[in-house]
Amino acid sequence: MKRILVIRYGGFGDLIMAMSAFRTIRAHHPGDRITILTTRRFVGLTGCSPYFDDLLIDDRLKIWQLRQWSRFVRTLRDRRFDRVYDLQRNQRTGILYRILAFGRSIEWSGVARGSSHRVPDNRNARRHAVETLSEQLAAAGIPESLPPNIDWLCDNARRFGLPHRYALIVPGGAPHRSEKRAPAACFAGLGRYLLGRGVAPVLLGTSSERGQIEAICTECRGAIDLCERTSFGDIAELARGAIGAVGNDTGAMHLIAQAGCPCLVLFSGASDPAQTAPRGRCVHVLRSGSLTALRAEHAIAGWTGLVDAPAGPARAAVSAV
Repeated sequence: MKRILVIRYGGFGDLIMAMSAFRTIRAHHPGDRITILTTRRFVGLTGCSPYFDDLLIDDRLKIWQLRQWSRFVRTLRDRRFDRVYDLQRNQRTGILYRILAFGRSIEWSGVARGSSHRVPDNRNARRHAVETLSEQLAAAGIPESLPPNIDWLCDNARRFGLPHRYALIVPGGAPHRSEKRAPAACFAGLGRYLLGRGVAPVLLGTSSERGQIEAICTECRGAIDLCERTSFGDIAELARGAIGAVGNDTGAMHLIAQAGCPCLVLFSGASDPAQTAPRGRCVHVLRSGSLTALRAEHAIAGWTGLVDAPAGPARAAVSAV
């Protein structure tokens, strides 16, 4: 039995886009012990998946935290991993390669110089993250990647008592990137449109989106506020029952799309959907240079195009405003 380490930290969307790679690695190593190294934020997501036997947490220690670094390094080296799939592929994991490979032979799939299964670090190539990881696995001897499957991710979302017809709205995003968030008035106008057609708008978010969601609820009285109330499993379950979802380019939309829900994803010019658009059975991208000027009529037009569209391949149809 080999000891396998998979490294993936996130953002949330990055982790969801790695689900195909996780499943593929598990299928390639059916009798081996696979450990994931991730951040504390994603313990609840990766810990309940069928892809890993063990979990290690990287608290992203600072360089001056020498005692904690020493313990962390000792833990990794003591596991004596036979192969590492570095799906994070950054400077930090390059350092981990030097640490784990020092004085011993180890198979390493990633971009680290000198590693046994090295791939080029083509960050500027307009390749989707999912395909980039598939190419990395092919270079490591796994030529065919499996499609993602998150049927195992669930929770008791029935406790929310939602009406039969509802749509998910995800108005959040990185707090320091306001240009990647459509205004509350845009989502509120879409919510009123949905209510007029017998569809309840259900708002999802975390504490950093509380102000945005309260503003939407003020302008759209029938909206259902689930901010700070949903687990990863809840979001997946809600997505399976929703008639559709609309949200900014943020992690929850990746999970919702992968659960099979039709999605309209709002992209600003700061991100490239060719590289990071959610993948699912029906994903439409509405792109604007800055989302701060996006109006409700744009979102409504995108929504009507989404719900009338047939399901297609796991690629995003892109339109611009």
